[in-house]
Amino acid sequence: MLSSDPIGQAVHNFHFKRIDSPVTIYADGFDPDLVNPSYFFRSFKQMPKLERLALEKAQGKILDVGACAGCHSVYLQEKGFEVTALEQSALCCQVLKDRKLKTVVHQDLFQFASQKFDTILLLMNGTGIAGTLQNFNPFLLHLKKLLNPGGQILIDSSDLIYLYMEEDGSALVNLNASDYYGELTYQTEYNGSRGNKFPWLYLDRDNLAKEAKNAGLKIETFDHGNHFDYLATLKHA
Repeated sequence: MLSSDPIGQAVHNFHFKRIDSPVTIYADGFDPDLVNPSYFFRSFKQMPKLERLALEKAQGKILDVGACAGCHSVYLQEKGFEVTALEQSALCCQVLKDRKLKTVVHQDLFQFASQKFDTILLLMNGTGIAGTLQNFNPFLLHLKKLLNPGGQILIDSSDLIYLYMEEDGSALVNLNASDYYGELTYQTEYNGSRGNKFPWLYLDRDNLAKEAKNAGLKIETFDHGNHFDYLATLKHA
């Protein structure tokens, strides 16, 4: 059976019914991964260090892109910030509203252009929303339109080069291949229903810096995680 929103259904069932049945995530060339919807409700203390750092850096009027169950938005609103939770899943939006988020917008990021923000937050591999390396520049240009002067984009990702590394530290990657090695195709499944396949982008730091420059943005900081993951702070150049 095909479902348009397996993750949204899982998040909705956990919030309203406390059903913590896992979502299965499929990616070409990888073993299936299981994620319990309760993970999307984690507290600040339960978050990885780069997520915590991003929330500590957030300031001013904040846009949380792909808010899902709202763990980032709820934390920031409780800290007194004005937060807009942007989410394209109608089921997740019901959860966000029930969690008392003051501003919930049910819309795709690329259709959202009505406001400007001091902080734009894109976490849990925020580069993934762009889908492909080719689409990353238009993605950044759109985010730039939503950014106030002096504002910041906080975005995280991982460099998948480690999947191709040999014991001597070299990497067996064909850099001339038509597909960038950080481009994956995902599909999710929940309670026997699968969603449509969708592209998802993991981006190395060099390509992020190059695309940011092309979009008229600059990298203010790169903060590093424990395993090829990073948090980038982007500002107007």
